[in-house]
Amino acid sequence: MAVSKDRKTEIIKNFGQNENDTGSAEVQIALLTERINELTEHFQKHNKDFASRRGLLKLVGRRRNLLNYVRNNDVERYRAVVKALGLRK
Repeated sequence: MAVSKDRKTEIIKNFGQNENDTGSAEVQIALLTERINELTEHFQKHNKDFASRRGLLKLVGRRRNLLNYVRNNDVERYRAVVKALGLRK
């Protein structure tokens, strides 16, 4: 269920300022989004897995808090992240 190492480095390269930037909010949001998408696919097959569903809800809450932080500090960064990840319709 975890994000593969290759996929993780690709996400860090796309959203970070450099290849060692793993702590910026944009990278964290992108990694959380990847994990959320994997769990969402998991629930298509295993719809009664309530323990993992709780973990999914915690991940969504953490991503929401990071998005609020980015939006409050720099609206343009927020819009760029949301557009790149396709979070809003």
